Amino acid sequence: VQLVESGGGLVHAGGSLTLSCAASETVYSIKSAAWYRQRPGKQRELVASIDNNNAFTYSDSVKGRFTISRDDAENTVSLQMNNVKAEDTAVYYCNAKIWLSLVAALKKSPVDLWGQGTQVTVSQ
Repeated sequence: VQLVESGGGLVHAGGSLTLSCAASETVYSIKSAAWYRQRPGKQRELVASIDNNNAFTYSDSVKGRFTISRDDAENTVSLQMNNVKAEDTAVYYCNAKIWLSLVAALKKSPVDLWGQGTQVTVSQ
């Protein structure tokens, strides 16, 4: 099973973009998920996270502009990016802890997966 990201690309400053993340195969459920990003010359940083109770956290740099959400029916996670800024330019990575099966969920044994990354470039 892999995580597949989509939705990256080029966007003008002040614009919007939505990133999506989905498992490559049918899974039982997503326990929790997060979006990270790595800006040029910087370390990878947490952007937003959401758990199985829909509690979420955001980094201060994106609070009020980005929204993380999950669709449990489709087992997908999205990141809605509004009012983007040049400093949002980065490779964005999806990370999810997934229960592959009901047995795995009952055993509380999720797998920790990362996507391959999707480039977001914000132009002035």
